[in-house]
Amino acid sequence: FPCPHCGAELNKDRLERVLETRVDPATGQPWQRVKFQPSIVAYVVGKTRYEKKPDAADLATLAKVETLPLPASVPTSRFPIEEMYHGSRIAPKGFTHVHHFYLPRAAQAMGALWAKAQSHPDARIRAFLLFMVEQGLRGMSVLNRYKPIQYGRVGGSQVGLDMPGVYYVSSISSEVSPHYQFDGKLNRLVSAFQNQWAKPNNAFVTSGTAARTALPSDSVDYIFTDPPFGENIFYADLNFLVEAWHGVITDAKPEAIIDKFKKKALPEYQHLMQRCFAEYHRVLKPGRWMTVVFSNSKAAVWNAIQVALQQAGFVVAEVTALDKVQGSYRQVTSTTAVKQDLVISAYKPNGGLEDRFEKSGATVESAWDFVQTHLRNLSVTKVREGELEFIVERDPRRIYDRLVAWFVRHDAPVPLSSDEFLAGLRSRFPERDGMVFLPEQVTEYDKKRAQTAQAPQMELFVSDERSAIDWVADFLKSRPSTYQDIHPEFIKQLGAGWKRHEARPELSALLEANFLRFDGAGEVPSQIHRYLSTNYHDLRGLEKTDPRLNARAQDRWYVPDPNKAQDLEKKREKALLKEFETYKAFTGRKIKESRLEVLRAGFNTAWAAKDYATILAIANKLPEETLQEDERLLTLYDMALTRTEDGA
Repeated sequence: FPCPHCGAELNKDRLERVLETRVDPATGQPWQRVKFQPSIVAYVVGKTRYEKKPDAADLATLAKVETLPLPASVPTSRFPIEEMYHGSRIAPKGFTHVHHFYLPRAAQAMGALWAKAQSHPDARIRAFLLFMVEQGLRGMSVLNRYKPIQYGRVGGSQVGLDMPGVYYVSSISSEVSPHYQFDGKLNRLVSAFQNQWAKPNNAFVTSGTAARTALPSDSVDYIFTDPPFGENIFYADLNFLVEAWHGVITDAKPEAIIDKFKKKALPEYQHLMQRCFAEYHRVLKPGRWMTVVFSNSKAAVWNAIQVALQQAGFVVAEVTALDKVQGSYRQVTSTTAVKQDLVISAYKPNGGLEDRFEKSGATVESAWDFVQTHLRNLSVTKVREGELEFIVERDPRRIYDRLVAWFVRHDAPVPLSSDEFLAGLRSRFPERDGMVFLPEQVTEYDKKRAQTAQAPQMELFVSDERSAIDWVADFLKSRPSTYQDIHPEFIKQLGAGWKRHEARPELSALLEANFLRFDGAGEVPSQIHRYLSTNYHDLRGLEKTDPRLNARAQDRWYVPDPNKAQDLEKKREKALLKEFETYKAFTGRKIKESRLEVLRAGFNTAWAAKDYATILAIANKLPEETLQEDERLLTLYDMALTRTEDGA
């Protein structure tokens, strides 16, 4: 905005804040605060609203009110500024105590109303009155902003215009009268709670920590929870203003948030959330479900929530994104795509699975028992806008991730390697369009699939080596190609979404380790033969040994069949573990760039050998983001830390 005197372009950040020294009404001591100057008086005569500038009589009234003693019912508690995220927002403006947020008239009005409400002899009416007055504690304070234009038009109520989720004192605040603030609230509360609609003692609300409830075990049918999202909102801090009036302050130490001022980082947040989820797991009936609403743009926080859920005993069955514009849900296909509100559906396994696991232990049979139970709990089909969606939780690798988390949570070695699991999965369960089903489910899927024109496609976000391998596999399944054909398309995928500390793989190395190349010797592989005969008219009907077909097939890379894929996987695993040894031998401060696939293989092997020290030692060499942004690494690290602390 231009300076009204010299015309220079300015903004608030460049200006010096004007402070004034006043007498603190609670202590009688000098007190510096941002200067407030009355500028507009709004009033109503009949049904007509008028505005005017404050005159001498108005200013005299304000001065007279300021000489009145502060009512005893107005709290004077000091905010824990040093431990508050928003402390630096309010303290420099002079707001360090609760009563500082109320101008003299508001302090007198709120003090009188609170005292009247507290002194009412009838308990029910007293609670009702306190609830009503409480609704105006922020709106009657200097947090109430002045907004002369609302929803694109001049005018509108000036009640309740404080900015939610923050302590923000705007440049222009609006001080409203008690009648203006409370009349509408009183009428709404009366209509909601009058005797013909409500009876005394027919509802119970408990407040306290979700980590410890008075509910019996296995007693709840369903849980819906909307937990704190990392460091989005600091609830204990925001509650302080209201709680001070009640004289009861939240103990912020066990509050499940990330808050650097309270020395709570992501690990502390994860463990606090895990305590709450463990209590949810205790009270939820076996085989029942919990819905978790989550919103945070940081993948590390998202992974912390998932790890906390799984370590508490839940199994994640589905993650969908809530489309707030359309009011619908959309599947999430990436472990780091968390730009929207997410809805996590998780279940507590039925008692039968737990009982069988206790009897059989960490055996191959118990692994397939888990898979059978897990598949039964997953959606068979999902349709969006008439098209089938790919169900991410039915992806073989995602199922293996859930299996690993299950065994790690039970402090048991995973009885199947990744390649053994994938081979066993194909032999035991039918697969359709890259998704795994139970035999009785696949019929239902096939019927639905026959009604749609296109097979569901998994949306791939290339962010690390594993997702890069998956992208190449998807590319080669539909089009076996030469290195020269793949490379330009592959390079396009390695964009801004790539994880910061993840080494970027060479395409040639990915191809050599995970796929096969036809060198011209022998028959043309079926995968290449099928592609060429389908897409090239002159190659149709040719035998696999035909020289013309051989010439076009030479040097093309393709996805191997399951048996050869298993051999490749074993060879690749050996190479990954060999590279993991170089990480163990690293003597510098931090490994700046690493391969997640190497870390996952190494951590899995160390966990199976109960070599927790190796997991912790390597974790200490990694940047925090590497560990926190990968669910599997975070799970194994956290459990290794727990086992070490327990002396295991």
